[in-house]
Amino acid sequence: MMINAIVTMPPYAPYLEETLKHPAVEGIRLNTVMPFKGALEDLLKGLEDKTLAEGKSLWVDLKCRQLRVKDYGVPPFTEIRLSHSIKLKTPAKAYFSDRSEGSTVLEADGDRLIMQEGPKRVVGPGESVTITDSSLAVDGYLTDLDKRYIEAGNKAGIRNYMLSFVEGREDVEGFKKYSPGSNIIAKIESKKGLKYAKNEWNGESRLMAARGDLYMQLHWPHEIIPALEMILSKDPNAIVASRIFDSMAQGPEPSSGDISDADNLLRMGYKSIMLGDDVCLNRSSLISSLNLFSAIKGRYER
Repeated sequence: MMINAIVTMPPYAPYLEETLKHPAVEGIRLNTVMPFKGALEDLLKGLEDKTLAEGKSLWVDLKCRQLRVKDYGVPPFTEIRLSHSIKLKTPAKAYFSDRSEGSTVLEADGDRLIMQEGPKRVVGPGESVTITDSSLAVDGYLTDLDKRYIEAGNKAGIRNYMLSFVEGREDVEGFKKYSPGSNIIAKIESKKGLKYAKNEWNGESRLMAARGDLYMQLHWPHEIIPALEMILSKDPNAIVASRIFDSMAQGPEPSSGDISDADNLLRMGYKSIMLGDDVCLNRSSLISSLNLFSAIKGRYER
């Protein structure tokens, strides 16, 4: 039983080929909020060729209904533009990065949040916004940028996609109309997503427990544990992602908590992890994390 990792790879990282050769790596993830230059089709084709040459897989991560900041917001400010228009009963709380940065939304006007108070720092394009209120309704699924990636991906022969905030079978089946024959990883990142995984999922995709946003969406932090167990019980091939070895992005030594966390995920039975942006943006932290992961996973491989 092999246990492997998917790594988030910046489009022009000079350590791409070194990473692809690492024995723990099963594939790479392209986070589509990262800027690119030139023709998108050329970028995807180049990454796909390099990945396939090493016998690995390229996964294009689309943002879908995930709420993200559209423009820069510099404090003090009272308006934030979003990647989607939404409907929301107000007042409600919006969170930026973590639970400590909660701000009150006084009104949701299309893609604008009118804030009572903004976060006490600059927020920028691509930054995620978490709204946990059950009244939240996001207009549409795929973003304009998602559709550009799909169009370019079809031309470049890309067939592997991650879909963010999947909350129903129609999200997966609807996507396949844009890219027939695609392999889909459905990222479970909300309470609605958990209901889909528990009651509706029927093998139409590979599930991913995307702990970053999912952790933010849950009412109590400890609820992440049964959520992870449920997703794995439905899909034994599920991937667990985010908040893995984050301490490695801060310095050369991992925290004991990060080591125990990774070990616990493997004890649960997860066979694939995905490392997130912070760890992977630096060669040293990425390679060190992969080496650490290799040492831990050796106890569970047969």
